[in-house]
Amino acid sequence: MSDSKKKPEIAFWIIGIIALIWNLMGVAAYLMQAYMTEEDLLALPLEEQALYADIPAWVTGAYALAVFGGALGCILLLLRKKLATVVFIISFVSIVAQASYNIFMSSASEVYGPAAFIMPVMVIIIAAFLIWYSKKKESQGILS
Repeated sequence: MSDSKKKPEIAFWIIGIIALIWNLMGVAAYLMQAYMTEEDLLALPLEEQALYADIPAWVTGAYALAVFGGALGCILLLLRKKLATVVFIISFVSIVAQASYNIFMSSASEVYGPAAFIMPVMVIIIAAFLIWYSKKKESQGILS
């Protein structure tokens, strides 16, 4: 069985590994939030405690799908599988859902101020880049 895929350039591997590290940091953040103890929660300021107490289950689910999807997409990208694009799109939709809640439906901006917008916007930009990048690499014959 021959491999008809083109050989990727070194930048492909660098971008893929950095993206995987970025997404694994997202997985770690999710796990820290999901497994936050009562003691950890009580150590936060009251305003932050209220934010965590009011998170709907669908937002937690979107968060999990976003970070695990992003990490899986990066693994698929590094394995040079075009399925990475589909997984990145699912992750992106989940990111937008979660960010929409955090920006428009929660009191995060009141608690964190303008900083509440920086991370969601940055995550959306990086996720959009990964979709674009995987599509580009698929069209170049790097992914199959």
